[in-house]
Amino acid sequence: MWLQSLYDSIKTELGDEKLWQSIGWSAFRIIMILILARVSIIIVNKTIDHVVFNREPERLGQQVRRIRTIGKLLKNIAAYTIHFVSVMLILSEFNINLGPLLAGAGVIGLAIGFGAQSLVKDVITGFFIVVEDHFAVGDVIQTGNFKGTVEMIGLRSTRIQSWTGEIHIIPNGMINEVTNFSINNSLAVLDISIAFEENIDHTISVINSILAKIEDVNLVKQPEVLGIQTLTATEASLRIVAECRPTTQIALSRLLNREIKKALEANRIEMAYPRMITYQQNKEGRVSNGT
Repeated sequence: MWLQSLYDSIKTELGDEKLWQSIGWSAFRIIMILILARVSIIIVNKTIDHVVFNREPERLGQQVRRIRTIGKLLKNIAAYTIHFVSVMLILSEFNINLGPLLAGAGVIGLAIGFGAQSLVKDVITGFFIVVEDHFAVGDVIQTGNFKGTVEMIGLRSTRIQSWTGEIHIIPNGMINEVTNFSINNSLAVLDISIAFEENIDHTISVINSILAKIEDVNLVKQPEVLGIQTLTATEASLRIVAECRPTTQIALSRLLNREIKKALEANRIEMAYPRMITYQQNKEGRVSNGT
């Protein structure tokens, strides 16, 4: 008998026209909430693109990089906010009281915050790295014992690839000091040692003549000889500097070393090499020396 009673009760409920109208309106409102959320995200993204990215030519190079990063961060924050509001509105359509839910979420969030302090520290540090533009993707940086090219910057961690291929994933909270090699031009510094007996003025003239002929896309300013850096009993060291694009000083130094060596050989200028002087005393007490 109870089965018959249950069947009649369900049949009565399903036959209630007001129930189906209420479900229909709720489903319609949920669909509209999802559509409006999607449209809102598109409008916000278009607005950010118009305000930020379409005005890049009006800004300086360093500002463009920072504005792009902040623009992407604003898009993510807006999307998360709109999705959160949409979920709350959808839950309200199921007659769920949001007050206790939000209060419980606050308590849970507070407990998670105390239990995951390192994660919160990573996120906060990552946020300030992005906003203050300490470094960007593609920059060559060094933090602690890690040096390499930045591949990814996240709110929790940063990924760096070293020049030998290793990938270092560093929590943002551990990034206390950063050296960025990609912001300003670099300086290639060479010390060329020649024999003490060589004519300094002639050697500098030869080196300057070959430096004036060197062309390289990474070279910003013509290299120059500063003068004698060190002077010993067997050699004189000449210092040469060349301003180049960021992180290209190693490749440019190799090029300069090769061309300078060729020029010195062509002009028969002897480079410094280790020497040993020996003294010999004959039977008569006379001293002779040899190199």
